[in-house]
Amino acid sequence: MGAQESYPVDVEAIRADFPILERKVGGDVTTPGESPDDTEPLVYLDNAATSHTPEPVVEAITDYYRGYNSNVHRGIHQLSQEASVAYEEAHDRVAEFIGAEGREEIIFTKNTTEAENLVAYAWGLNELGPGDNVVLTQMEHHASLVTWQQLCKKTGAEARFIRVDEDGYLDMDHAAELIDEDTKMVSVVHVSNTLGTVNPVTELTEMAHEVGAYSFVDAAQSVPNRPVDVGEIDADFLAFSGHKMLGPTGIGVLYGKQHVLDEMEPYLYGGEMIRRVTYEDAEWEDLPWKYEAGTPVIEQGIALEAAIDYLEDVGLEAIQAHEELLAEYAYDRLTERGDVEIYGPPGDDRGGLVAFNVEGVHAHDLSSILNDHAVAIRAGDHCTQPLHDTLEIAASARASFYLYNTRAEVDKLLEAVDAAAELFG
Repeated sequence: MGAQESYPVDVEAIRADFPILERKVGGDVTTPGESPDDTEPLVYLDNAATSHTPEPVVEAITDYYRGYNSNVHRGIHQLSQEASVAYEEAHDRVAEFIGAEGREEIIFTKNTTEAENLVAYAWGLNELGPGDNVVLTQMEHHASLVTWQQLCKKTGAEARFIRVDEDGYLDMDHAAELIDEDTKMVSVVHVSNTLGTVNPVTELTEMAHEVGAYSFVDAAQSVPNRPVDVGEIDADFLAFSGHKMLGPTGIGVLYGKQHVLDEMEPYLYGGEMIRRVTYEDAEWEDLPWKYEAGTPVIEQGIALEAAIDYLEDVGLEAIQAHEELLAEYAYDRLTERGDVEIYGPPGDDRGGLVAFNVEGVHAHDLSSILNDHAVAIRAGDHCTQPLHDTLEIAASARASFYLYNTRAEVDKLLEAVDAAAELFG
């Protein structure tokens, strides 16, 4: 049976664009890159942490450095003009990709974490005070949870957390209790990087707006693998990272409604975010440059555009279907074992990942044994330590899937789990 018949995407053709998926592992980790000691074919199931980068994106990076490497918005010479045009067009492409109204609503950051901090300090430090509250969820990534937690400590505001029920879903009745007239921000993760839960972010945004609050959607685990339209969600802010969607590290995106970004003050200063400066004061550039201080992420932004082109060529709906197919397959196969506890919603109602524990095997030990079988997963609290405390577990193992993974790789994962269970049994 061909790849097109087996999967929603043409996995064979896609994998050909990722040479790293052909490498072998198992050798000396102090010498990066494949060596004669590497003998086992890699099975990469750690995509929720970082995805791999296809050849067209690598080519976009090398084209920049080989052809028109220059700083942007500063030079009259041709290379600077070419780099500036490409960098600006990358903002336009991202805006189109997520349904924003234009480049003015797209701020390039280093990652989702920096985007969270940008809003917290540029907006929250000025707007929050005693008596106010920020509503989050118990499944927030530390990038969101700790940022708002610490900002609330600085301002005297209260951080509140929507409960997660025993099936891994948000308790929406509890959400309705927490979101009140004193709520200033509702910041929620779209797809949980631990539970795989797909949260009702549009409904939560509506609840925020009903009380006059803003909403922030952490879309780091959704934008890479499913259609996301900021207009439909109506969130005031939304953030995601390039390295989880075939792009390079060091590039993130903050979407913000233009009128909200206009009203906010920047919290990083210097470089091309300044329009005019005197010894007494300074004026800021127009959006989006107002929030991109110093030399920005030029090559990374251009490469992110190439990654978006690649994802759209494959099709976001097909990528979502492929991920969900693999996640359900892994969920069902792990459940059949009888010695595995899986966290989050049922296999047919989750994003493309499965976090679990094997009876009698610590997650770190499991990950180490899987590594011996050339299977790369994540083990630990996945930057959701309070959620793991709520689940009363120290850590979990997480297999996460993307457009280039296969059922055969899930089978390899299961074989390695068998080996671990036998060793510790």
